[in-house]
Amino acid sequence: MQSATLTLTDQDRMTLTSWTRASTVSAGHVERAAIVLACADGTGTSETARRLGVSRPTVIKWRDRFAEHGVAGLDDEPRSGRPKRVDDAAIIAATLDPPPERLGVTHWSTRLLAARLGIGDATVARAWRRYHVQPWRRETFKFSTDPQLEAKVRDVVGLYLDPPEKAIVLCVDEKSQIQALDRTAPILPLRPGLPERATHDYKRNGTTNLFAALEVATGKVTDRCYERHGKAEFLAFLEQVARAYPRRRLCVVLDNYHTHKHPDVERWLAKRKRVTLHFTPTSGSWLNLVEVFFGIITRQAIRRGTFASVPELVGAIRTFIDGWNERCHPFAWTKTADEILPHATRQRSSDAGH
Repeated sequence: MQSATLTLTDQDRMTLTSWTRASTVSAGHVERAAIVLACADGTGTSETARRLGVSRPTVIKWRDRFAEHGVAGLDDEPRSGRPKRVDDAAIIAATLDPPPERLGVTHWSTRLLAARLGIGDATVARAWRRYHVQPWRRETFKFSTDPQLEAKVRDVVGLYLDPPEKAIVLCVDEKSQIQALDRTAPILPLRPGLPERATHDYKRNGTTNLFAALEVATGKVTDRCYERHGKAEFLAFLEQVARAYPRRRLCVVLDNYHTHKHPDVERWLAKRKRVTLHFTPTSGSWLNLVEVFFGIITRQAIRRGTFASVPELVGAIRTFIDGWNERCHPFAWTKTADEILPHATRQRSSDAGH
């Protein structure tokens, strides 16, 4: 039996027509609007179902809902469902408590916590995402115990933010024991839809030690690779750096590695008054900007490289640094010593005077 034709106001027709054309309206609402418009145009139930690829009960449902409630009747009705048994606050509170010792685990997983609370693991996962709780992650920290911490921080940061007039600030360090690793099979190159792929296992072909001096004002790097990284190699590299900047005052930032303070180094410095060493605090090598460069060369040239020999590795390092020096840029330090120091020392856990 043919159903009665729906009657639409101009406003309802305009609204429903806009739904069928809008890209931001849900697919369900687009389908319901199309059903109502077809029925309003006199199309029968069966024909409407055939044209739109839906069932007859679906057509009847949304036709009748519109006839009774208008456009508002095309929205989803609230679902009753099972009420929420554990709120997010309880989930987060349970997450922050360590698991019982009998479980033998160091931190909660979604399934373990869900089983303990009697809820679904997806519910736990949603609460963790909502409150940015990540029990599986751990970050490290270390406070400097250097008695001259403040003086050294102010000294190094002062060089970065306000270098002495006509002086060149250089950050020097060595990246030791860089391995020449070769994969046991050729690397499969990048393809559309597939990342570059490499074998899990590899062959070690020796190591090298990269010494680098980063010029803060330009980003230019002076480098040298050695088989070892002792006092003799450090002195030879200092000599190379001094020759690279003739007749210029050099302020060299470096860490507290014992070879940097060797008596032979001190004698070398005594003969070259234009070179002064500025040491970062103990456990404060993050103040040395050359560490940033070491991170860059590791990510872009070493970690994913394959090297059949140490000379091949050294050649790759040399090629990268040559290219780097052609496109280098200044390394800008932005934090003042006053901003850094409160975060570089262990804070008192209580303000009580005992």
